Formats: sequence, structure tokens, C-alpha cells
Amino acid sequence: MKTLVIGASTNPDRYSFKAIALLREYKHEVLALGKELGKVVDISFIQDFPKGEKIDTITLYINPKIQPDYYQEIIEAQPRRIIFNPGTENPELVRLANANNILTEDACTLVLLNTNQY
Repeated sequence: MKTLVIGASTNPDRYSFKAIALLREYKHEVLALGKELGKVVDISFIQDFPKGEKIDTITLYINPKIQPDYYQEIIEAQPRRIIFNPGTENPELVRLANANNILTEDACTLVLLNTNQY
């Protein structure tokens, strides 16, 4: 199961950094999409949305105001689910995802991982 983290950061204080590190600790395959190039643990960031990847989960760490830039690519990727981490909740993207048979969760990736609910 591959997870795409949108909003990857090299700042260890950011939750996207912590999520990438914890996903890898739990042995998940990770793609990390960031504004800038960088690396967390063994995951090098990409700057363009990955095409042709089988993505199980997209976990969001970007402001809802910039999410529309990714709507088309997220829907075309057809992930099984999208996780809206605290502060990323977006009813418009939820409606769009659900209309395309993509599950959505308002949750914290770190909590899901640490409680064996991921």
C-alpha cells in the first residue's frame, strides 16, 4: 500500500515530516510531494504529482485554499482514500472525492498509525 503525502516538509517540527518518518517506521511505501526538494529518512521529495502510480492513500498537509490546484490529479489518481489531517478539512474536496468513489477521513495520520487504525 503506497501513501502519497502532499505538503512534505524537511522541517522536523512539521506534522508532514513526522508522518513521513512514522509511515516509514511502519514500513509503508511513501511518495512525498513538496514545494521544494528535500528528504525525510529515506524518502526524497518530488515536486510534480506522480502519474501512473498505484496510490492507496493520499494524506493532506496543505491548506484548503491551495487544494484546488490538486483536485484533478487527486481524482485521476483514484486513491482508495484521502486523509484530511487537522487544518486541511475541505468539504468541496470531500464531495468531489465521494462522487468518484474515494473514501475520505477527517483524521490524523500520526494517530491512525500509532493506534493501528491506518
